[in-house]
Amino acid sequence: MGYVSGAFGIRGWVNVVADTEFVDSLFDYDTWWVGQPGQWRAYALDEGQVQPKKLGAKLVGVDDRELAVALKGSLIAVPRSAMPEPAEDEYYWADLIGHAVVNTRGEALGVVAKLFETGANDVLVVQDGAKQRLLPFVKQVVLKVDMAAKSIEVDWGLDY
Repeated sequence: MGYVSGAFGIRGWVNVVADTEFVDSLFDYDTWWVGQPGQWRAYALDEGQVQPKKLGAKLVGVDDRELAVALKGSLIAVPRSAMPEPAEDEYYWADLIGHAVVNTRGEALGVVAKLFETGANDVLVVQDGAKQRLLPFVKQVVLKVDMAAKSIEVDWGLDY
C-alpha cells in the first residue's frame, strides 16, 4: 500500500508514500502492518494528514524522531480481508502478479512481474526469462482477465 520515506518532525510522525489510487486511502485503515515480508509489526494509526506529494502519519508507539527514522524504508500493508472487493473489471495489482499472459494466437508472452502507473495508463510488466515486455493495461490490449485460471489474454504480438 506504500512505504515509509522518512521521519516528519520530532514527535514520531513518519512521511509515507502511498501506492494507492487515492493518496489518502491509507487513512481508511485503523491498523497498518509495517516492515518487510516475514517481519511485519502492527501499528495503530493515531492520526494522519495529507501533505504535498505524500502523507504524514502518527503511529501509536512511535513517539520520537529516532523511532520514526528507524522505520524508513519499511513497507506498509493492510490485510486483504480489510480491503473492499474490487468492482467488476477492476483488479488489485497484487492479485495480477504471476498471471500467465497469452495473446489471441495462443502464444505465451510470459508472466506478470509487476505493474506501474504512467500518466496515460497502467502498465503490465511481463517477464519471459530474460525478456521483458511492457503492455498498456487498457481494454484495447487486455481482452480478458481470468482470476481463477491466473491468466490474461491480450491483443499483443510476440514481436512487439
